[in-house]
Amino acid sequence: MTTASLASPALPADWRDFVALTKPRVMSLVVFTGLAGMLAAPVPLHPVLAFTAILCIALGAGAAAALNMWYEADLDALMKRTAGRPLPAGRMSRDSALHFGIVLAVFSVLLMELATNWLAAGILAASILFYVLVYTVWLKRRTPQNIVIGGAAGAFPPVIGWAAATGDVSLLPGLLFLLIFLWTPPHFWALSLFVRSDYAAAGVPMLPVVSGPRFTRQQIALYTVAMAACAVAPWPLGLTGSLYGVVAAALSLAFILLSLQVLANRATEPAGMRPEKRLFAFSILYLFVLFGALVLDRWLIA
Repeated sequence: MTTASLASPALPADWRDFVALTKPRVMSLVVFTGLAGMLAAPVPLHPVLAFTAILCIALGAGAAAALNMWYEADLDALMKRTAGRPLPAGRMSRDSALHFGIVLAVFSVLLMELATNWLAAGILAASILFYVLVYTVWLKRRTPQNIVIGGAAGAFPPVIGWAAATGDVSLLPGLLFLLIFLWTPPHFWALSLFVRSDYAAAGVPMLPVVSGPRFTRQQIALYTVAMAACAVAPWPLGLTGSLYGVVAAALSLAFILLSLQVLANRATEPAGMRPEKRLFAFSILYLFVLFGALVLDRWLIA
């Protein structure tokens, strides 16, 4: 697949192509952390309003993903991992993706404001704009720190969920934001290590392409330690109970041990990068279990 396919007439897109634009697998984690932030808040939200708020988070995430695919269609066409997406595969026009993303973004923000409050809507709007303008447009093609700074976009959902329920933002959602912010580099750098050739072919300056696998592995270990400290911090600060604290400590220790295996690995080809693949897979489980434990812990305390 080449960029030439982007100039060819797009085939009529069906509903599955529009769903694919929203990156549903990524959205599932966004929705879950947003729901966890809402359920961990001290103020209960009416079930109908809670469902609407989570729907808005999902639609906002889908909007950001669609606009990302619209802007990066040329890059996606150059990478094996993304060449089958609707735009590079020629199943949809770029204008369709752009209009779909804009409509989703505006609708999600307006509905969030009507259903909950202006603060949650404002943070949702900021998260969409940050992902599209700061990460996708500004950082992605310019700096190997793209995923470090851009990772803030994916850290907003628990803050949005909390704000939807309470109308404010306090220390705990701030720590949850920082946790996901610090989790993002190890998660994506583990992935980028075994798809490094894809990023290199597309000219994307991901850290393994610019600085090499060894330096990337060192950075993964450093960020993992910082992430682990942030994950455990709510417990000694008295923001959560021992259930969350024990789960956070155990999961973070496992994450650190996996990151040390990655650090010790010297392979430069995907076939030898089993520790990186294990870390990438575990990092997804890590957030799901950790945020699930947070909700259960807060309910037990209440």
